[in-house]
Amino acid sequence: MNDPLQQKIKGFAVANIFAVALVAVTSLFKPYSGLLVFSEFIIVPIFIGIIVAYFLRNVPAISTRKLVSYSVYNTLIAIALSAVFLHEGAICLVIVSPLLIVFIFLGMLGGRGMFHRDNDTLNISIVGLLMLIFIVDSVSKHDYTNMVADKMVIKAPVSEVWKHVVAYKRITAPDKYWLFQIGMPSPVESTAEGYYLGAKRKCIFSNGYVFDEKITTYDENKNLTFDITNQPRDPEIMGHIDILRGQFLLHDNGDNTTTLIGNSWYKLYVFPTWYYDIWAKSITRNVHLRVMGHIKELSENK
Repeated sequence: MNDPLQQKIKGFAVANIFAVALVAVTSLFKPYSGLLVFSEFIIVPIFIGIIVAYFLRNVPAISTRKLVSYSVYNTLIAIALSAVFLHEGAICLVIVSPLLIVFIFLGMLGGRGMFHRDNDTLNISIVGLLMLIFIVDSVSKHDYTNMVADKMVIKAPVSEVWKHVVAYKRITAPDKYWLFQIGMPSPVESTAEGYYLGAKRKCIFSNGYVFDEKITTYDENKNLTFDITNQPRDPEIMGHIDILRGQFLLHDNGDNTTTLIGNSWYKLYVFPTWYYDIWAKSITRNVHLRVMGHIKELSENK
């Protein structure tokens, strides 16, 4: 089978079947079903690229531009398989796509160089090293937590701001953050059974999902801290991240204004964190800004 189109189709099929098999293998070692390790987003895409390059090794003059387009095609196949077998949500697939495109492309670029040199010893060494990294990463412990903080000045006294920090009326303003606009759930309301330590609190999102919370610090007009006691397992926002704790700090500026600080602690179950934490910070920050902006509006327009 020397037809370039047939070789390309065969390469795409074999590469993605191999990728599905590798991801299935990693699931045997995972302590948590939502955990997705570094190798699944770096090593597996590189293998996809190398396998495709192997099947196209006898096709002459494949340009770098063509390799980019092949990387995009393989990414579309990979995210379709993720949607079917891993039940990932559309937003998650949007987030992962750039990472897959880049490392599939790098795998194809490296594979083109490997097979054009026709050095079996070198090729086996490279593949063996990648497989070793994959195995070590799959069985290693993965643990990452972080905190995001944001602040906002509100033209109202702390006593007024506090009223809307513990619980706030439904947000009716349109979403400004692009991920919220394309379907990611956004916060719309918070309720509390009372204004006291230990009170239960709920944060309600636009799709109806609810985060159950418990107030663990109640320092009136100064500090409201709450632990997340239960959270939804929606594929668009949960499963790969746990929100651990939230906090609002209020500072009286002495001029009838208040500095409101919002803090959130979370744990990631997707790696590499240097990529996914960028998204986690951005999403958390925009949750903060939507809620804090609403508190600001309620406090200033009393």
